[in-house]
Amino acid sequence: MAMTEQERALIYKKAEDYIQAETELQFKKEVMAALDEHADEDLYDRFYTALAFGTAGMRGVIGGGTNRINPFMIRKVTQGLADYLISQIALPSVVIAFDSRNYSQLFAKQAALTLCANGVKVYLYDELHPVPMLSFALRYLHANAGIVITASHNPAKYNGYKVYWSDGGQVTPPHDVGIAKRVASVEVGEIRSMSLNEAKSAHLLSPVPDSVDEAYYSMVVDSLSRSELLSSSSVKVAYTPLHGAGNIPVRTILAKMGVHCEVVEQQEQPDGDFPTVSMPNPEDPQAMRLAIELGIKTKADIILGTDPDADRLGIAIPSKEDKSSYQLLTGNQIAALLCDYLLTTWKNRAQKDGRQPLVVKSIVTTDLVRAMTEKHGGECVDVLTGFKYIAEKIASLESSDEQFFLFGCEESFGYLSVPHVRDKDAVSTAVLAVEMMSYLASQGLTLQQRLEEIYQEYGYYTESVLSFTYEGSSGIQKMADIMKQFRSFTVGTKFAGYTISDVVDLLHDKTLGLPPSDVIILRFASGEKLVVRPSGTEPKIKYYLFFHTSAGERQAFQASLQDRIARFKSEL
Repeated sequence: MAMTEQERALIYKKAEDYIQAETELQFKKEVMAALDEHADEDLYDRFYTALAFGTAGMRGVIGGGTNRINPFMIRKVTQGLADYLISQIALPSVVIAFDSRNYSQLFAKQAALTLCANGVKVYLYDELHPVPMLSFALRYLHANAGIVITASHNPAKYNGYKVYWSDGGQVTPPHDVGIAKRVASVEVGEIRSMSLNEAKSAHLLSPVPDSVDEAYYSMVVDSLSRSELLSSSSVKVAYTPLHGAGNIPVRTILAKMGVHCEVVEQQEQPDGDFPTVSMPNPEDPQAMRLAIELGIKTKADIILGTDPDADRLGIAIPSKEDKSSYQLLTGNQIAALLCDYLLTTWKNRAQKDGRQPLVVKSIVTTDLVRAMTEKHGGECVDVLTGFKYIAEKIASLESSDEQFFLFGCEESFGYLSVPHVRDKDAVSTAVLAVEMMSYLASQGLTLQQRLEEIYQEYGYYTESVLSFTYEGSSGIQKMADIMKQFRSFTVGTKFAGYTISDVVDLLHDKTLGLPPSDVIILRFASGEKLVVRPSGTEPKIKYYLFFHTSAGERQAFQASLQDRIARFKSEL
């Protein structure tokens, strides 16, 4: 891009300042090379802005620059976190975990040493651990905050920084706002650090005790209702950790339960380049391809996949048409099956305390979960997208005599059934899914058959998610323009040929009882629903389409579904 001389001077000054502040040579070299080559477009993209502390942390492309994630930016955001913690708590403590992404362990160490230099006590994992185990450890150790270095399911070029509060959930107001404000004001000269030896000598840096892992494993096993089915069955599991942190915990717990689990050898070892996939996301059929091949080879009863930080779970089951092939379940189908199992299990066993089960789902998760929950006598609550809002609901029940948390779910393959963790947990959910399958098998049913029974009882629910990415500096404005356009729609307006019957703008509308959020919900006279939501962590907008029809009209509806989706897509 063409910069004015004033813009160019400012960008070059930022680059030079960054070189002076960065401690790691490999990141300095990138910027130094760009300066030597007068690569103005590259330099502009690296420095036109700085990564911000967003909904619960920071995420970006790995590399040198303020618009990249690197040791300098890790130290900067950690200094802001340290300042905020010290302003709130006399002697704060923090637990830090990291996943298999490139530089994750380095970034975790940099964060730890910055905290220690500010007098904050740090528990740092020696090896990679998933998000749910960090959440559990934070609560178990009674720490005040937690950090996970991860970019979850994103491509290999990304890494990130998630922050958790003392309840074990990702930070929510007022803490997220307070941290973000302080991070934004941190100057280079304010960033503190110390050596590893200094931190250990000052008794400010300790490893997370091994007993925490054992406590997590025991908690997961104790949460099962029919664990005896696992130990007595001959169930076969095929599993892929997608080069991530789920490998050890998932296989450890299944082994404790006596379950035979085959792992995809090519994806077993941690590798931040994710060489076997374009994106390490169990939502992506390509990412699950090798696991399905293993499942076919071993005649697995169920196939499981977790993303690098093991907070998302994908499932494939034997196809009803061809027993030698497998069907990948959607995130909403998994949510429906798990919710059904937990609800029926709850109803079938004696409830001495008489409390009502609470199911919490995001606004972009299937309404089938609501229909099921209410029919079984529970309450289903919608929250904004982001598992931290589900965590808030769990926390609100800790002293309740009327309700207990049963299940939380997001359509993006995030689930939770154990209240001791306050983020989506693919590890415990993987074990729960195996128990669910084993129970249904004991009743003469497959997961596919049970899903069909659910559709017969509640009607056919399906959905489609369309996602568009808007990269670079112009992408931000493009996303703002799109949201402005959707806010201009009114009742009676046609979109994609469908008449709009209701418009809910969550930025201003309080009728749903949700906090202000940049989300638009359109309902149509013909029954469809469209939710438009910019991502809080990536330069993209997601469009969630929801459809529902009676069981009797399912066949005709499915025949027209792709045409319906295409009509919406043509307008986006």
